[in-house]
Amino acid sequence: MNQGVNVVGLYVDNQDEALTFYVDKLGFKVHTDVRNGPYRWLTVQHPDQPSFQLGLFVPGSPIHDEATAQTLRAMVAKGAMPSLVLSVDDCRATYAKLKACGVEFTQEPVERFGSVDAGFRDPAGNGWKMIQAPAGAK
Repeated sequence: MNQGVNVVGLYVDNQDEALTFYVDKLGFKVHTDVRNGPYRWLTVQHPDQPSFQLGLFVPGSPIHDEATAQTLRAMVAKGAMPSLVLSVDDCRATYAKLKACGVEFTQEPVERFGSVDAGFRDPAGNGWKMIQAPAGAK
């Protein structure tokens, strides 16, 4: 039996806006987009990682009551959720490309401990670190 992580969920406040950001700006591909009444299961995947999906989910029913959903949306908007990490071959080149696509960065590329990293947020407020590994690291 094969086991492993297949989907990691990310809270967003607007799935259509999130979909546009992840597909049109970051270059992810739509994996699944299905509805069951008001609930929408929406996942995207990085083109180089076809076995891994990022779920773009709105807090609320059927998992959360409205008060909890409101709290979660507020926490995401404030950037309180843990950052996700995007590995890139060339942080500065990817920064320039994504900035030209309209991605708003919270941190320009900085060299630290032999690697280069930059930070940005998605439209809901989820933080991302974009990291170029040190030369020769795997």
